[in-house]
Amino acid sequence: MGCEYLSNDNRTIDMDADHELKINLSHREIRVLSLHKFRLSRTATKGTNNICGTMGGDALSARTAQHWFNRFKKGNFELDDLPRSGGPMELDVYLLKQLTEEDPRLTLRCLAEQLGCSHTVVEKHLNELDKPWKYGVWIFHELSQHQLQHRADVCMDLMISHRNYQ
Repeated sequence: MGCEYLSNDNRTIDMDADHELKINLSHREIRVLSLHKFRLSRTATKGTNNICGTMGGDALSARTAQHWFNRFKKGNFELDDLPRSGGPMELDVYLLKQLTEEDPRLTLRCLAEQLGCSHTVVEKHLNELDKPWKYGVWIFHELSQHQLQHRADVCMDLMISHRNYQ
């Protein structure tokens, strides 16, 4: 049976029955430890074993340690992540909502083309708006004023045609 403790800096520390210490560290903190092991002239494998033995078995993979040790050998001691290429992850949510209300049959790729971003960004924002794709259209859980009025008009037309039929 394991026990969990909260350290001074709000990191969880698990103490198992074998008294194995497991600390959840950020990527940057693990990179600082890797740099320290590199400066002690350790190999990536020995550094990984030491860090994992101290911080928990899955704190750092051997492949990740090799990657960082190679960067350190090349003189790159920057510990933060480098900016990544790709399209912007932001888009005009109001415009997305407006487009899907005007034409709920627009596909992800068509919406992405109109908004100038990737289809995965559009999908992410539609999921956040709770608008699933069902039956070939974007289903809205809340009806707009236009949709409510359209439904009321159709119902009235059906009631009138039913009365006239009889």
